[in-house]
Amino acid sequence: MVQKTVFKKIEDLHDKLLQNIKEANTQYDNWIGICEASLMKVDESVRILKSLIVDNQFQSIADEVHFFKDWKPLFISKFIYYSKILSIESYRPEAGDKVLRKYYENEQEKLKSFYRDNADFYSYYRRNATYLDHKYFVRNSYDMKMKLSFSFYNFDSGFTTSHDQYIAHIIANNRIEEYLRDEMDKIGNAVSEKSTFISPLSWSSSKVSLIELIYGLHLMRCFNGGNIELSEITRTFEKMLGVDLSNFHKILGEIRLRKTGRTKFLHLLEENLEQHFTDLDG
Repeated sequence: MVQKTVFKKIEDLHDKLLQNIKEANTQYDNWIGICEASLMKVDESVRILKSLIVDNQFQSIADEVHFFKDWKPLFISKFIYYSKILSIESYRPEAGDKVLRKYYENEQEKLKSFYRDNADFYSYYRRNATYLDHKYFVRNSYDMKMKLSFSFYNFDSGFTTSHDQYIAHIIANNRIEEYLRDEMDKIGNAVSEKSTFISPLSWSSSKVSLIELIYGLHLMRCFNGGNIELSEITRTFEKMLGVDLSNFHKILGEIRLRKTGRTKFLHLLEENLEQHFTDLDG
């Protein structure tokens, strides 16, 4: 039986993995070294994670969904991310800026293809929907009418559901998009993204509150009619407010894992605004 203590072990395992990856980033000064070292640590952690879960029964469907929807993708996304960055770096052409920019743009197109090919599930995930969780994130509960990965039958049925890999890819793709944009900025042709405007604003509330606000606005399609990646919105807020949001996805994951008060900043925002207008009416 998978007890609640197992989730604490998983949390500790993830924290240790983050620390190991951080050490790899300081140990090497190039992406290939960082990726290879990080992949070894991720592989080690995933093996431990699997040993905690395989052949065990969860106490409830909610616990099983929680693991496969929230926890496992955090680990697998890191493997996808560092594998992809290692591939991009290994095959990066030693050519001029124009060729290199085209190379990165082709990689961006691959990310867009993933979202186009999996538009229905991506919409489900972005809306924080739950009505199909019992199909998507419970082992051996998939529906053959659903769109499944071609490699689904090669998955370990004790450690895989039909859609946990999709979430891992979404998380990884967001980070890969950030990497590609950073690399394209370094080329020197991204003039449109550079601005001489100096914002008089600085964010004085918590970073968690800002991330909650940004993600809420993103889900409401408040920017560009929804036709803009979350990573680009985040980068804009970083530049505008002078705040480091490099750990955006980690904090967002922690917000999702809250048992209560997931949107406490937004609720406080609403309460203060309502009270302000009430005071004016009085």
